[in-house]
Amino acid sequence: MRLSDFDFALPEALIAQRPIYPRAAAKLLHVGAEGTLVDRTFARLDACLRAGDLLVFNNSQVFASRLIGRRQRGPTVYDGKIEVTLVAETETPDTWICYAKPGKKLEPNDRLLFSDSLTAIVEAKDGADVRLAFANSGTGAVLDAIDALGHMPLPPYIQRPKGGETQDRDDYRTFCGREKGSLAAPTASLHFDEETLAALVAAKGLETAEVRLDVGLGTFAPIRVDDISAHQMHSESCALDAANAAKIAAAKAQGRRVVAVGTTVLRALESLGGTEGAMSTDIFLKPGDRFHVVDALITNFHLPQSTLFMLVCAFSGTETMKAAYAHAVANHYRFFSYGDGCFLELSDTP
Repeated sequence: MRLSDFDFALPEALIAQRPIYPRAAAKLLHVGAEGTLVDRTFARLDACLRAGDLLVFNNSQVFASRLIGRRQRGPTVYDGKIEVTLVAETETPDTWICYAKPGKKLEPNDRLLFSDSLTAIVEAKDGADVRLAFANSGTGAVLDAIDALGHMPLPPYIQRPKGGETQDRDDYRTFCGREKGSLAAPTASLHFDEETLAALVAAKGLETAEVRLDVGLGTFAPIRVDDISAHQMHSESCALDAANAAKIAAAKAQGRRVVAVGTTVLRALESLGGTEGAMSTDIFLKPGDRFHVVDALITNFHLPQSTLFMLVCAFSGTETMKAAYAHAVANHYRFFSYGDGCFLELSDTP
């Protein structure tokens, strides 16, 4: 399979720059197992669900992982600003691989000053990537200090003034996030809140469960090879505890559907096989792959030639998803993180 097989035309005007309110007013394209397309809204998600469905959410919360600081070398503090984006956590506590701009000014042992209490030491450097050991002399955990001071790591296609906007600190967080750890939001959950979910659960007799996958910035990384089988996915940590694994096992045993709210949930459940455990996953789901845990998927609309578009093609069929996306474009659905969504049933044909 070639990268060009997963291309499609997308007018820039359809890239959502802000979420719609109320969230339930967002459009929802219902893609049936046989490829049928029905236009709905999230207010009518109940029409897509069956009694007893198990909705699974990602409980990892995105945090404000972009920081602006000043560089200190020895006793000298420079006036120029350094912008730092956390990219990957290391095995050492409070130490992260970061992207620094302008990174060329940094050298090992430089100190970055973000506030009176939050600082970081440059431990190593590889081009624009630096290894930073963070420290917080104030109260609270380092990650909480970063989150309180930083800016939200919005995707590059969402245009904001430098430093972002305060509203995104609420708009880009999910209601189900329990613990900070994601560098991008699991955006399918942005369509939900506690009240609407509770009403939906009561009306349809649903059950809910949670899994954790800490979303990395690699989710935005483009594929740079023509033969997609040669693409190496980024790695992300995921975990499923015993109680939630039991819910999934019971649903499968009773013939009830497991509905993944987001591609991160799907990738975690398929990586773990729906069983208790924790791992680092680089699973790359593409046409031809089979799904063993998830029966339906709620997700937003993804970028052309992206691994996530390939994932939905694997789930519902490539030709079906190309037709669904063409329908979405023609009917002015809003795309990407702050956009509309779709409800996908697992294709009848592998």
